[in-house]
Amino acid sequence: MDWFIAPDYWLSRLVFQRALAAVYLVAFLTAAVQFRALLGERGMLPVPRFTARVPFRRAPSLFHLYCSDRFCAGCAWAGCAVSAALLAGLDALVPLGAAMALWLVLWVLYLSIVNVGQTWYAFGWESLLLETGFLAVFLGNDEVAPPVVVLFLLRWLLFRVEFGAGLIKMRGDPCWRNLTCLHHHHETQPMPGPFSRWFHHLPKPLHRVETAANHVTQLAVPFLLFTPQPVATAAASLMIVTQLWLVLSGNFSWLNWLTITLALPTVRFPGGDAPASAPDTAPLWFEVLVLAVAALLLFLSYHPVANMLSRRQVMNRSFDPLHLVNTYGAFGSVNRVRYEVILEGTTDEVPHEDSGWQAYEFRGKPGDPRRRPRQFAPYHLRLDWLMWFAALSPGYAEPWFGKLVERLLEGDRATLRLLRSSPFPPDAPPRYIRARLFRYRFTTRRELRETGAYWVRAYVREYLPPTRLAGPAQRL
Repeated sequence: MDWFIAPDYWLSRLVFQRALAAVYLVAFLTAAVQFRALLGERGMLPVPRFTARVPFRRAPSLFHLYCSDRFCAGCAWAGCAVSAALLAGLDALVPLGAAMALWLVLWVLYLSIVNVGQTWYAFGWESLLLETGFLAVFLGNDEVAPPVVVLFLLRWLLFRVEFGAGLIKMRGDPCWRNLTCLHHHHETQPMPGPFSRWFHHLPKPLHRVETAANHVTQLAVPFLLFTPQPVATAAASLMIVTQLWLVLSGNFSWLNWLTITLALPTVRFPGGDAPASAPDTAPLWFEVLVLAVAALLLFLSYHPVANMLSRRQVMNRSFDPLHLVNTYGAFGSVNRVRYEVILEGTTDEVPHEDSGWQAYEFRGKPGDPRRRPRQFAPYHLRLDWLMWFAALSPGYAEPWFGKLVERLLEGDRATLRLLRSSPFPPDAPPRYIRARLFRYRFTTRRELRETGAYWVRAYVREYLPPTRLAGPAQRL
């Protein structure tokens, strides 16, 4: 057998590639559905304005060459089509070079979206998908067994994801060190899921056990990824179980599912060896290319490693515009109180407190206290997530919040499709919109039985005073 390949990880590669194609499909579907309202020519943060002021070398993207709503939608739907084809196994039916090209197309398309996505795409899982997707280009297909070097780089990426997240917690909020963060996190996380309230009401000693187990999984277990089998498989399996626990407790887009996907190539599945008819060597050009890319990625790992070791560690940072090697982390601090911004509109000519204000309902973020949180992940509700940041500080929302209000006052259909419901039809938008800040908390078991509400909320202050369009040719 050739030293370059690992035939006993044949099935591991197959499962990884199909899972990654599924994550890509969700990511491109999210872009296809939401791109126009968020980043389109009349979006809240238009791509043409971004590309006019940011040069290609700082944010490489196809949209620097040409950009229109139709072209952007075409790229997103093309990504969906290629992802679906790879999920169905197209890469196994074409030559090695063509299979690599298919994975490269996905990476180029998604890189083009992320690099112009601005604050809507400023999440760690965007870079994680790009880094994982780039490695997938060099993992091969049925013409060659999985390259040992690429399998190692996937473990190295998983190590940085978990270990970086563990370090940022230990260096950040003291509640991680005294094991009390989960007294608050399930209630104050960006987008609670249907079981988040149940997790929140677990006994506090169990919350401490959860936190301690998380520290072990993120700070100790990652080192076992580089040990011989079956220890490495056990380490990866423990990470998968932990991520499934997180899937149940909240909506974190595709972060947990992608981390699970990253763990799969480390798992040696029973009976997962290469078939007897499989080649036992790799083409020379493939070996040279893989080794050259591996050398580049190890060189680029310097800054992420230096960041992990630094007392001033930052999380979710890309050190190159191609997002080839990044640093990761999540929830270095945990909020103790949950705030929500509630948008309301009225058709009254002169707004006042008794104007019959009606609230806009978002798909995922809390609004109506009687509405139970739903499961949306791995689908990513970008506007809902940014509304959570807006509630933390108006500064987070400054680039886009005014445009959101403007689009709602115009009855913009693309923007309204981002919402769960609007009290005003597109052809009869409100005359005024206001925003108010509320404090939310989960109801107790008794309160839920008596009121049927999942949340209790209390008014805090005005967030945006009643606002209207200044005129037919003027905007906010």
